[in-house]
Amino acid sequence: MINIMMRLGVFNFSINTAAYQAFSRSTAYRWQAVERYGKLPAQQYTGPGDDSITLSGDIYPDYAGGLHQIDNMRTEAGKGQPLILVDGNGYVWGKWCIQSIEESKDTFLSNGVARKMSFTLKMTRYGEDA
Repeated sequence: MINIMMRLGVFNFSINTAAYQAFSRSTAYRWQAVERYGKLPAQQYTGPGDDSITLSGDIYPDYAGGLHQIDNMRTEAGKGQPLILVDGNGYVWGKWCIQSIEESKDTFLSNGVARKMSFTLKMTRYGEDA
């Protein structure tokens, strides 16, 4: 995957499109309290919890990628399907669901077109049946 930072479905994050500058991942693990007489509750591991990734970045449409990069992200999200996530090294992260996309714009031209667009994309791992 040359020059692609990450691919989500058919959407590419890259220097030439929407490059993310921040990547954060949060993974939860489920533990259930089991009551015991005369003792503190014991903790029993009940399996993996939510796994989420947040990507944040800036787009300069005059430089590369055009004005519709965030719209293209929304198109992928609007499919209502879990999407395959693959990083630039070819590692397949599995299926992920886009939970939200936030957008902000600034540094406008006289016709109202933004010269800088910022995004935050939040996704959660799709719980596959083994």
